[in-house]
Amino acid sequence: MAVPRIRPGNYPAILSYGFRPFFLLGAFYAGAAILFWLPLFYGILKTASVFAPVDWHVHEMLFGYLAAVMTGFLLTAIPNWTGHLPVQGLSLLALVLLWLAGRVAVFFSAEIGWLAASLIDCAFLLAVAASAAVEIIAGRNWRNLKVLAPVSLLFVANVVFHLEAHAYGTSDIGRRLGIAAAIVLITIVGGRIIPSFTRNWLVRENPGRLPRPFGSFDTIVIAATALALAAWTFRPEAAWTSAVLIASAMLNLARVGRWAGERTWRDPLVLVLHIAFLFVPAGLLMAGLAAVFPPSIPTAAAVHAFGAGAIGSMTLAVMTRATLGHTGRELHANVGTCGIYVAVGLAAILRILAAFQPEWSALIDASALMWAAAFLGYAGYYGVMLTRPRLRARQPSQP
Repeated sequence: MAVPRIRPGNYPAILSYGFRPFFLLGAFYAGAAILFWLPLFYGILKTASVFAPVDWHVHEMLFGYLAAVMTGFLLTAIPNWTGHLPVQGLSLLALVLLWLAGRVAVFFSAEIGWLAASLIDCAFLLAVAASAAVEIIAGRNWRNLKVLAPVSLLFVANVVFHLEAHAYGTSDIGRRLGIAAAIVLITIVGGRIIPSFTRNWLVRENPGRLPRPFGSFDTIVIAATALALAAWTFRPEAAWTSAVLIASAMLNLARVGRWAGERTWRDPLVLVLHIAFLFVPAGLLMAGLAAVFPPSIPTAAAVHAFGAGAIGSMTLAVMTRATLGHTGRELHANVGTCGIYVAVGLAAILRILAAFQPEWSALIDASALMWAAAFLGYAGYYGVMLTRPRLRARQPSQP
């Protein structure tokens, strides 16, 4: 189906497509929030939030940064699925302002009250889910309705997070539920785009073995992963939870092996997607082992394999590729883009190592700085593309 172009209007380029404001603001917020988190972690700074410092950090990475990037992705992908015009102009600005209001409300929740803050914050994901559902249903694109499940689950997780923090002073189930929703979304969307982009590149540049197409095995893996993460959310220390987590880790590792990622080493834009997805089975495996060997395998290692690893690396990989493609630029990772990929990968690895050696605070510091370098680097370099009109197609040179 031909995708309609944007509707002409008197608004800046950044409001012409959902990925533009949400990728830019999300990346800037991810980097800035981590730089703020370091002195907050060490007790040098404080927030005016009802959340404990760790809860504020987790909440803003999941329901601040991730929610923004997920929204940018959905608002850009849905027009391709439905053939409808994208959300743009004042409608898009309203969503952006609602997201910003949530960040302010959470930060100052001790001043305005937890209930008002939670209502403002949770309204954003509810609006995104409703907007996506309306577009998908109007376009009769029924097969993509399943994407709304993890989005809706992320909204539920945010509600639970606020309620838990108010009732018990800290969040437990809410944070795991939010991570679970994000990982299930990665297994669904990543399982579609990674083999697709890999196949396109291999057919053109490196003929030979191709990724296996999406089939019943992928459906089984996604279902097993969702089941394992549900068990981890509500019964993280149970023996049977450990078993299903480890089994789903092995299934996801086998799934990655079907995508021929080792043949894409010459294209960082494709290779980084495979590397990012490997953090999914790594997180599942560590979460499973943590239930059996809690002193040796800390739960924090699994949490950061999911968070800094799978979520951070995958979202940044998708953001760079989508920005290049949708702004009319060549799909090529230059030295700066490769540096961004290396930085976010190092941030994840260092943070996982820090979970095993919590007394080595330098690992946390280095991880935070690498994370900030990756996302602020994206905001600085790709921000120019996001705020300017799409490049026109090059015209053939005249004789």
